[in-house]
Amino acid sequence: MEENVYAIRGATTVEHDSPAEIDEAVRELMEAIYSENGITDSDAAFILFSQTRDIRTRNAAAACRRSGYGALTPLFCVQEADIAGGLPLAIRVMILVNHKKEREARMVYLRGASSLRPEYTKKEKQDD
Repeated sequence: MEENVYAIRGATTVEHDSPAEIDEAVRELMEAIYSENGITDSDAAFILFSQTRDIRTRNAAAACRRSGYGALTPLFCVQEADIAGGLPLAIRVMILVNHKKEREARMVYLRGASSLRPEYTKKEKQDD
């Protein structure tokens, strides 16, 4: 199977601007993205994070390194544009992947960020 270069996107939120919450949210997001897409660090060519202006206690790229993800990958974090009415306390990620693509990329939006892209939010199975 031929390798493809493509991007996987995702986002999450924290309730408070604290290093522990940011570390946990980023770990949870990266774990979900890697698992849902069947990728590893060796497949990721570059990881770009953005975070809203109200997150000041931890850089999301640093949280990613602390989580054990991105050890082999260049990471970068930028401040998201401060847009009126934007989702607060949000962390977004775009991962450039070079991988044998076996299916469509699965985007992951967790916590409060699920409102950004509801079509990518996992639906809970309902009992009949």
